[in-house]
Amino acid sequence: MPSHLHFDEDDFLRCRFAVSPLWETQEAVRTLRRPDRHGYHAPWLRRIRAVAAGLDLTPLWLLMPRSGHTPDWLMPPPTGPAASVEEELAALRAVDPETARADTARSLADTPGARESATARAWLADPPRMVRELTDVLEEAWEVLMAPDWPRLRGLLEADIAFHSRRLAEVGLGGLLPELHPRLGWRAGTLTVESAGVYERRLGGQGLVLMPSVFAWPDVISTFDPPARPMLVYPARGIGGLWTDPAEDTPGSLVRLLGRGRATVLTALSEPATTSALAHRLGLAPSSVSAHLTVLRDTGLLTSRRYGHQVLYERTPLGIALASGTSAD
Repeated sequence: MPSHLHFDEDDFLRCRFAVSPLWETQEAVRTLRRPDRHGYHAPWLRRIRAVAAGLDLTPLWLLMPRSGHTPDWLMPPPTGPAASVEEELAALRAVDPETARADTARSLADTPGARESATARAWLADPPRMVRELTDVLEEAWEVLMAPDWPRLRGLLEADIAFHSRRLAEVGLGGLLPELHPRLGWRAGTLTVESAGVYERRLGGQGLVLMPSVFAWPDVISTFDPPARPMLVYPARGIGGLWTDPAEDTPGSLVRLLGRGRATVLTALSEPATTSALAHRLGLAPSSVSAHLTVLRDTGLLTSRRYGHQVLYERTPLGIALASGTSAD
């Protein structure tokens, strides 16, 4: 059944993209319990199986019903386009306990028997303790599951935003939104989301936060309930190749022209990426990758643009032609 989100004139000016490490952490935790989400992430699941077994994620899973409400206070819209996990965790610890209690009780009601569990009873009796405990579990999950791979994940998410920002300039918001997911539709200033429930809301000038996610695939997640700012989470582009390592063989002709290091960096830039993301992916020192990127940009093979505190590098048409061995004409 469809939910409808109605845009006013000011809402078109206040839509923005964002990346949230805390959202990715929660969706990774959810993915561990969702076999239908495992397809693209099988290499990651195999690699983290041992360390994940050492985490007690039961408190978070208790608030992740297969169909139903996950507490909004645990999943707030990011505070900025590139908020740090430290900022997001601090905001979570500052949540009003009584607001968290009511929101949590609503979520528990969507899982039969959950509210009668000893953990749930303790939370509802002591909301400040609940906020502390759940935030601590999320922080541990971030450190164990997400932090080691965050440069790679953030690079892919920022590349998605770079792509869709260009599409927004080309086709406008009404053209872009249906491209983000098959369950999204747009007509006459209204976003339609095919979902289990029915929902209706006017944005009223708040705009919409658009957030790509690695681990939300294959779902689109909408959070519309006031007072939270409306947010739409959609699967990021390129997750099919996320966990594959770059090809070991860089074209020999490119190596002879540019040198091994610069040729490897140019070949690896199949999507826009940051210095840290490339360094993590290639197993090279960030300083070395930065030096290669500077030379490639200065010779017209790359362009760069700033996104928040990060700089994204992208191949020019000449760089694409060289990396692929085709003509630039």
